[in-house]
Amino acid sequence: MQELFEIAHCNALFSGIEANEFSSMLSCVEGTLKDYGRGELLLQAGDPVLWVGLVIRGSVQVLRQDSDGRHSLMAQLGPGQLFGEVFACAGVQHSPVMVQACQACRILRLNYRKIISTCPSACPFHQKLIGNMLSLLAEKNLMLHQKLELLSKRTTRQRLLAYFDQIRQGASMFPLPLSREDLAAYLCVDRSAMSAELSKMQSDGLIRYQKNQVQLL
Repeated sequence: MQELFEIAHCNALFSGIEANEFSSMLSCVEGTLKDYGRGELLLQAGDPVLWVGLVIRGSVQVLRQDSDGRHSLMAQLGPGQLFGEVFACAGVQHSPVMVQACQACRILRLNYRKIISTCPSACPFHQKLIGNMLSLLAEKNLMLHQKLELLSKRTTRQRLLAYFDQIRQGASMFPLPLSREDLAAYLCVDRSAMSAELSKMQSDGLIRYQKNQVQLL
């Protein structure tokens, strides 16, 4: 339980929740652990959104299927990160996205209705959960704004530069958190065209890259 608490506590949803409250809190919000294999779907598009998930081990991808059948990467999430809360709290009846395990993973599933409503026993930590959820929704709104800003760029080069600026956190050299394939899906561009553009950007003296390391020049 201590290991589970330490991972969960990394997420802002559990900010202010003490270790001695954690077990009771899980019981209150009907928290359950479930394991998924690589490539297994945790949530399919069209499914009712009945729970939110916290990644405990492994990683998952949030994908949206385009009208032509291609998948656009919305987000890739690792241990301590949450998914499904925006749709759940908005009362979305059917999920517009799918969530898939990138690798074998363990997920802590939480009943979102139990999170956003106070319980009869007036748990001291429940008001903290509600306030934390509001903060998380504001953060996700900011992330959505950043994604829309990326997609508003007209060229692949502009999208790449905007993405680099978002993730580098002021550093001139930084690692890419996504593979080439996943980055192309996230930016909604063709992978081959993106790779060619990266080579051109290096030739033009804008960047230097090796494997997953990028340096802005």
